Parts: sequence; structure tokens; C-alpha cells
Amino acid sequence: MALDQDVKADIIAKYRRDDKDTGSSEVQIAILTEQIKVLTEHLKINKKDHSSRLGLLKMVGKRKRLLKYLRKTDYAKFTSLVADLGIRAK
Repeated sequence: MALDQDVKADIIAKYRRDDKDTGSSEVQIAILTEQIKVLTEHLKINKKDHSSRLGLLKMVGKRKRLLKYLRKTDYAKFTSLVADLGIRAK
């Protein structure tokens, strides 16, 4: 269920802070969001794939923690990222 390198490179190019940034919280959240979308589609077809469902729950939890961190440190970036990705966040 891994993302293609091209898709991942496009996401990194869109959300990075500078030329060498690949690990900022914005980039990590965007990559996790795309992985969650892909895995959700997979689980709609394969309903009994419980190991992938567990992986999905872990990804959602990690994204939630990263969003909480970003909200605490830079609220303006948090709101723009949530709006751009189209996710609901508290």
C-alpha cells in the first residue's frame, strides 16, 4: 500500500518549507493523509483485511498527534493545511 515515489515527491514539493525539507510536520501530515486515503479505498474492497485496518488506525493516530503539535506551535499553518487537505481537525 505504499505511495509511488512520484506522488510522494509531489506532496513533498507542495508542502515543504525550503528546498531540503522532507520531514516537517506539514509534509508528514500531507503524506499520511494521502496514505490514509489509499488505504481507505483498499479496505472498502477488502473488508476482512484486519492487519491493514490496524495500520490505518495507527496512521490516523499519528496524524492526529502531528496535527495537535502543529496546532499548538503554529496555528496559522495548521488552519491553512487542514483547509488545503480537506480534513476535519479539532
